[in-house]
Amino acid sequence: MANKKFVITLKRSLIGCNKSQKETIRCLGLTKRQQTVDVNDTPANRGQILKVQHMLDVVVSK
Repeated sequence: MANKKFVITLKRSLIGCNKSQKETIRCLGLTKRQQTVDVNDTPANRGQILKVQHMLDVVVSK
């Protein structure tokens, strides 16, 4: 069984976000705009992505 991954890119600045959104972005491994990281497809990561989906660009990869 192949492990699915998400390729996420931070598209918007963290200026004006509340503290919990900033912490969520940090926990996903993003620190600055236009940075891209790979995260595993887990229920915890899906919830974090949904919380800040308006600030991210998400692509599913295998």
